[in-house]
Amino acid sequence: MIEKFKTYISKNRLWPMIDVALFVVITYGFHELWWANSGWIYSTSAFTSIANWLAETIYVASAWLDGHIFGMDIEMYTPNVIHFNANNTAINVNESCSGFKQMWQVLVLFLLFPGPWKQKLWYIPMGMVSIFLVNILRIVALSFAMIYWPQNWDFIHMWILRPVYYLVIFILWVIWVEKYGGMKRYFEKS
Repeated sequence: MIEKFKTYISKNRLWPMIDVALFVVITYGFHELWWANSGWIYSTSAFTSIANWLAETIYVASAWLDGHIFGMDIEMYTPNVIHFNANNTAINVNESCSGFKQMWQVLVLFLLFPGPWKQKLWYIPMGMVSIFLVNILRIVALSFAMIYWPQNWDFIHMWILRPVYYLVIFILWVIWVEKYGGMKRYFEKS
């Protein structure tokens, strides 16, 4: 029965559909488990410490770019507040801005998705670093939004820049499937 299924999938080249379905199942399952356990996750001191450290690191890097590269007139306040003197507004970079959840999502996605472990050993950390760097750029973009379009900040934050995380995760997944993983290799072996 399994061999017939594998032959049918191979013959009809349906493995991309299986790849997409697996991506959706892992991603949806991760979100459900994360939010079902978020109380426990954030009550664990190790998780909270890492999320806070990430938030502070993102805050410092973003504020540095805001002030030194983009010439914004800012002040930095504890804990993790970037104040924009141009219009007396501010951004607070807290643990929910840390990208911690998305880094875990990258870890879980690529641990569970088919592919060679040798490649996963470098691809997962690279994916997590990608999320970290994108997050810094996201906070810088939010800084521009806060200065030039403060009335649209919530929309830009929730509906434009937050989905960027998931776009990056999707792009990482597409690259993974094309180069290293995916069900095509499984079905071609049979």
